[in-house]
Amino acid sequence: MAWIRTVRDDEAKGRLAQLFAAAIQRAGKVFAIVRSMSLAPRTLEASIDFYRAIMFGDSPLSRRQREMLAVVTSWHNHCHY
Repeated sequence: MAWIRTVRDDEAKGRLAQLFAAAIQRAGKVFAIVRSMSLAPRTLEASIDFYRAIMFGDSPLSRRQREMLAVVTSWHNHCHY
């Protein structure tokens, strides 16, 4: 498995600390997919905004359908999250 340098919770400062705190509030922890972008907080924030637009924005697909597509895609890609 590849190794990516990341920022630990106690090292996060400024906007990254806010993004980590929001992640913990949402999910109880900072998931690896979020942590993998910790060296680029602007990229992380853009990724979160993109996710929200896909999952919660206007769409002909229901929320349930979007979640189902996400689960199938993760399964197909052998993601464990």
